[in-house]
Amino acid sequence: MDWKLEVVVVPVADVDRAKLFYEEQAGFTVDHDSRIRDGVRVVQLTPPGSSCSIVVGTGLTEAPPGSLKGLQLVVPDIDRAHAELAARGVEVSPVQHFEDGDRVDGRGELWNSFVFFSDPDGNGWAVQEAPGRR
Repeated sequence: MDWKLEVVVVPVADVDRAKLFYEEQAGFTVDHDSRIRDGVRVVQLTPPGSSCSIVVGTGLTEAPPGSLKGLQLVVPDIDRAHAELAARGVEVSPVQHFEDGDRVDGRGELWNSFVFFSDPDGNGWAVQEAPGRR
């Protein structure tokens, strides 16, 4: 039996602001924006090429806005990912790698090149270059 992660709820304070950020700046596709009933709105967005989506909305979680850290996207080209995010106005870190547990500027060895950004609420994302996926 396959067990697939399909949706991650991302806690946000302002659904419209989050939707705009993820769609226009992070480049995610809006799958749907539905009001299920009073007080419950679900906006599902999917990163390009991903089979896992995120959901922002109201009435979905008790987690405080900005409390989700460590979300990770994987890309074939970290320099291109950095350029795309920066061109869309995302405050993105330089390309970095981990060395002795610390983040250091510059590319690393295989599986060790990243960029980092946060959404407007402070939910933290890492983008990692995956070798062989260029």
